[in-house]
Amino acid sequence: MTVLGPGSTRADLLSPEAVADPYPLLAELREHDPVHWSERYRSWFVTRYADVDAALRDPRFSSDRIAPYRRARLDGPDTDPSVRAAFGVLEDWMVFKDPPDHTRLRRLLSRAFTPRAVERIRPRVVQIAAELLDELGPEADLIGEYAYPLTSSVVAELLGVPRADRDRFKDWSDRITGLVFGGMGDPDRHADGADGMAELTAYLDDLVRDHEGDDLLTALIRARDEGDSLTHDEVVATGVLLLFAGHETTTNLIGNGILALLRHPSEAPDAAGTVDELLRWDGPAKTIARLMATDVELGGRTLRTGERVFLCPAAANRDPAVFTDPDRFDVSRRPGRQLGFGIGLHYCLGAPLARLETSIAIPAALRRFPAMRLRDEPLTWHSVLLSRGLHHLPVHTR
Repeated sequence: MTVLGPGSTRADLLSPEAVADPYPLLAELREHDPVHWSERYRSWFVTRYADVDAALRDPRFSSDRIAPYRRARLDGPDTDPSVRAAFGVLEDWMVFKDPPDHTRLRRLLSRAFTPRAVERIRPRVVQIAAELLDELGPEADLIGEYAYPLTSSVVAELLGVPRADRDRFKDWSDRITGLVFGGMGDPDRHADGADGMAELTAYLDDLVRDHEGDDLLTALIRARDEGDSLTHDEVVATGVLLLFAGHETTTNLIGNGILALLRHPSEAPDAAGTVDELLRWDGPAKTIARLMATDVELGGRTLRTGERVFLCPAAANRDPAVFTDPDRFDVSRRPGRQLGFGIGLHYCLGAPLARLETSIAIPAALRRFPAMRLRDEPLTWHSVLLSRGLHHLPVHTR
């Protein structure tokens, strides 16, 4: 294998080979150039576990990357106003904030996503999963017919938006993906994503104005109305974030997880460490983007203020310095060290919900259809830098 070096054009995570299977390239980077500068993406890629773990905890690796981009690229007179407005919504997302704004927003949401709070919806998740499995035919797409409708229905019910609008959320979310996850090959991704963002924002704006119920959206509205620190726009933006992020990551985790277990039938789908191993071995977070708030020395390189960095959990989670035989899928591993949900201040707020849904959805599907197997069709993956997920998961259920 050719040794990679700084600026190597072969180190492209969006090449067809790397989109299908990023792990050989990530392993090569981790071994030979663990803090790698990419000329194509004008960004650093960090791949060793110790470096990724440390950077996720380090405030100098800033999450505030939308506001600087908007100021630098979108404040000119020639910018499409709809694109500027879409990035304005993203700018209000908690995941793109540093303290103190991040602390304020996370505090208002955190009580809804504690393990105890999430556990209360277990019966409903079990019920939705069973209903969806009842509807599957002999041939099915487990992304479009199972993982997505399950996760989107759960987050819609948590927020208090009609389940009947689930398909509309799917269309909006798919279009917003180009704004958030950086599909570099689509020159129209910003315009299309902006249109999707405008439609979803208008939907939630109307809903927030007249909404009342025993749900998360009502809790956010009351926080705003009682003089807490959420504005109306922040309520709407947070609703957009939860509808988007509340299903995107877990849909990919369930899809990747079922695929892994179909390819490793001797592994138990409901072992204590299964979800952690799925997150480690082929989790939905390929990279996490940060912006340098100051100069930092890392791995013998100087990361300059304002430069973009992609921290790579997908590489860190297979680092042989941390995990024995890291390319082997093994649900009996001791859980807890993988970085699939991040770590530190930005540890995934929805992790308890994602764990609950995954721990229910995957065993339920494999128990219901013990003869389930992959159809003889090529698998296609989303060609984006940040996430790892399938377009479809075609199976024979019987």
